[in-house]
Amino acid sequence: MKLMIRKDGKGILSAYVPKKDLEEPIVYIAQVPMWGGLITLANGWQFQLPELAADTTLPVTVEARRVAGGHD
Repeated sequence: MKLMIRKDGKGILSAYVPKKDLEEPIVYIAQVPMWGGLITLANGWQFQLPELAADTTLPVTVEARRVAGGHD
């Protein structure tokens, strides 16, 4: 599933899911840097992010795998 990950002016990370027209803050990052690890959105959805360079600039669109979370 495609995710666009961005950081706002206050430094808060969020993910936009175009297929669902949904944007949610990222509330948990399992590892630092987040690339290659799990993230959790405020709605409970969890995604496995692809491996990217630690210095990847935001915003970035990635193909992530949804591994858990609430209903669509």
